[in-house]
Amino acid sequence: MMLCVISYWVLSGAKRRQIQQLRCCVLLTKLLKRRDVYLKLTRHNGRAGAHGTYNPKHNDRSFNLSNSEHIDPERAKGNIYWDCFHGFRSALDPQDPDDLAATFSDVERQFYETHYTAFVESQNGRNAKIRHTERNRSIPDLLSSRKTCPEETIYQLGTLDEHASAEDLLNIVTEFIDEFKAKFGKHVHVLDWALHLDESTPHIHERHVFDCENKYGEVAPQQEKALEALGFDLPDPDKPLSRRNNRKITFDAACRKMLFEIAKRHGLELEEEAEYGNRKYLEKQDFILAKQKEQLAAQQSKLDELTLKVNDMETLLEDVSAAAYDKAVEVVTDVVRTETRKEDMRMIEDTKKWVLSPERKAPQATREYAAHRLDGVLDKFLKTMQTTAARLQEKLLKPEVRQKGKEQVKEKARDSVLQLLSRLQAEQAQNKPSAQPRTQEGRSEI
Repeated sequence: MMLCVISYWVLSGAKRRQIQQLRCCVLLTKLLKRRDVYLKLTRHNGRAGAHGTYNPKHNDRSFNLSNSEHIDPERAKGNIYWDCFHGFRSALDPQDPDDLAATFSDVERQFYETHYTAFVESQNGRNAKIRHTERNRSIPDLLSSRKTCPEETIYQLGTLDEHASAEDLLNIVTEFIDEFKAKFGKHVHVLDWALHLDESTPHIHERHVFDCENKYGEVAPQQEKALEALGFDLPDPDKPLSRRNNRKITFDAACRKMLFEIAKRHGLELEEEAEYGNRKYLEKQDFILAKQKEQLAAQQSKLDELTLKVNDMETLLEDVSAAAYDKAVEVVTDVVRTETRKEDMRMIEDTKKWVLSPERKAPQATREYAAHRLDGVLDKFLKTMQTTAARLQEKLLKPEVRQKGKEQVKEKARDSVLQLLSRLQAEQAQNKPSAQPRTQEGRSEI
């Protein structure tokens, strides 16, 4: 059985020149040139989706491409592939048909057989001794189990609307894998990766497996123990291991930091917001971001409308003060307007909560900017309302204004009381048992 050599990047000079040719090939595809904008660098991890564990056939395109509408077969010729047995290959440097592991699926099966067969056989033997052979597993079982199958990571630099070149992505990710292997390669093994140029945006699928020795001295695929062996702690060491408190969270944070540092060394300006997802996440993310842009635009429109209301409040003092001389009832109108402002303020607070909610997928900088604008509007509301109330109170407390207003309120109140009494008398008359409906021209009139 062929042994797997884990020194992935020890390549001859000829091989390095071939890699450069492959990278030049990438530039011939339809790419967006780097612009002076902040790009979104994403690193998403996952093992399984709705249909089970992820299939490496998607990554090395070892299936009929005509069955996938989102893949361009012509552009697929520019894809670049790498695996731990054979190194780089592409349409320009195809796989040797005599290789024992011609596809990513073969590579992963062979790696598992080489490294974990001893563990599987020994564990099955222990199961037989305790008469629980139903627990026996095989190499295919390890490859299909969500706990022991390879983890898949997707790297993307940008979105559907704005992304860096595939060459930038390739340079950054391969440099990242170099450092990844140097730091974590004892217990995390990169099996294969693929640069896809045949979908909406350039991205890389990379698959790796975590392993370490178990208590019997056998090397077995086990993520948490492998990360513990690498020295990673729980995010909260005072709390027990759980889904939200495990070493994988700490490990992913360290990988993300390392990836961003490498990208910055390449001169890229990045959005510093962590995001998580799986394979389908990339396809959904562009759609979600488009929806978020529409929602933020609508919120911006509301914000502009509220800002206009704030500016108009400066003229409210003059109008209400002048009207107070003629009709004291305008004071009531002013109270109603104040209550309306309270509703506006509540809407601002609700909008701010919506913008800052973790469920929003818009960039952190955009959401914080919108929240800051909303805080400014709210402060202006409060200051203007306080100033208006103080000035209006001072004006209305003048003896001549107060007396005139009181007289007009009396007149208005008198009319209101008379109308209320009349309505109550009419309702009381209708509720009397002896009351009968009057008819006029054949119609009842109640």
